[in-house]
Amino acid sequence: MISQDIHRLIIKYLTRQATLLERNKLELWLEDLDNYKMFKEFVKINYLIDLNMEMFDSDDSKKELLELIDKEKKQYRFRKYIRVMKYAAIFVGIIATTYFFKDNIFTKSVETTPIIVDTNVIEPGTDKAKLTLGDGSQIALEKGESLKTQNASSNGEEIIYKANQGNAKELAYNHLTIPRGGQFYIVLSDGTRVWLNSETQLKYPVSFIDGKARQVELVYGEAYFEVSPSTEHKGAKFKVLNQSQEIEVLGTEFNIKAYRDETSIYTTLVEGRVSVNYENRKQNLMPNQQSSLDINTKNFLVREVDVYNEISWKEGVFSFERKPLKEIMKVLSRWYDVDIIFDNKSLEEVKFFGVLGKDQKIEEILETIKNFKIIEAYEIKGKTIILK
Repeated sequence: MISQDIHRLIIKYLTRQATLLERNKLELWLEDLDNYKMFKEFVKINYLIDLNMEMFDSDDSKKELLELIDKEKKQYRFRKYIRVMKYAAIFVGIIATTYFFKDNIFTKSVETTPIIVDTNVIEPGTDKAKLTLGDGSQIALEKGESLKTQNASSNGEEIIYKANQGNAKELAYNHLTIPRGGQFYIVLSDGTRVWLNSETQLKYPVSFIDGKARQVELVYGEAYFEVSPSTEHKGAKFKVLNQSQEIEVLGTEFNIKAYRDETSIYTTLVEGRVSVNYENRKQNLMPNQQSSLDINTKNFLVREVDVYNEISWKEGVFSFERKPLKEIMKVLSRWYDVDIIFDNKSLEEVKFFGVLGKDQKIEEILETIKNFKIIEAYEIKGKTIILK
């Protein structure tokens, strides 16, 4: 049984009121596999209540939910789990999504059969990239394909550069390009780790020059950086250039989103310190803050954000908290490499709350959105999806 103390901790965690000390205490408790099982069952039941009460307001749906909870309690059994997930928040979202969207326990409307014009299968994205060397030659990196060069090695899911020996005399650059429907992971020669999202290009040195500023360029797209501290590199700072701004860091974790089809650049600080330099101005960010720079108007804003929603993509899920459907479809179009058209333009600004697994089929996601009565129907024509 969960003690009252832990019960309160979980509630505070799920409602995002837990302090850092309380989160640490909960993480220690979750390291025990039996405890994690109890936590999992608690979330399955109680988080459903929270989400349902927010999304629905009918006595019938509440009664149906309570019946489901009673059924879940009767089926409760302890099992050993092979490993404990590092980020419990990911699980919270997946459980809520799975139960609402897959089982359709609240959907009472008459089903509308989607129109699928041909049998072309739309697959979720996967690990793939194109490596461009300094001489212009290109190498395809794909799952299951290995590569070994003088400076790097790859198993098709990641590319790792040899540790910097500090003896480079001049910089030689590589480009890593992630297509639509792709993602990739790279470890730079200084130990910095970078996760690259779909439709992204990163320019970086094969090896950094000892003692000099380490500089890379996010040409376009989205990347999550876990920077090797400057203390391990004779104080050498780490900089990320992209379009209209420059990020200067001293060993930190942050996310940059700078897509070519969007007019704003978003920089989200997870931990550490960064300085955003733009238009001869400088703005320091604190953890959980996000800056947005409008490329056209040069308007610059800083706001507090839920970091998890901004970086969940690198953990295998998409977390949307009241995001307009237009923004959500941009994310999905990149990951599934499809074009999405709104037959009804008024749908573009409708907001959606949910967490979707990146390995889900696009049809499952579309059914999810339809079951919430956000759209009435959808049509798939090859690699084009029409929302109605």
